[in-house]
Amino acid sequence: MADFFAMHGYAAYVWPAYAVFAIALIADAVAPVFAHRRILRDLAGRLRRAASRKSP
Repeated sequence: MADFFAMHGYAAYVWPAYAVFAIALIADAVAPVFAHRRILRDLAGRLRRAASRKSP
């Protein structure tokens, strides 16, 4: 098992590559959630501004 984690001497290159891939995968999954929240917040603000302009 230790030989597997050492990756035959290439562990210093393999494990950071896996880490960068995992971070990119997580960021790719989470970014749309934040964008969706931002868009909803912007739309709610626009609706509030439009409603305040219409009311006397």
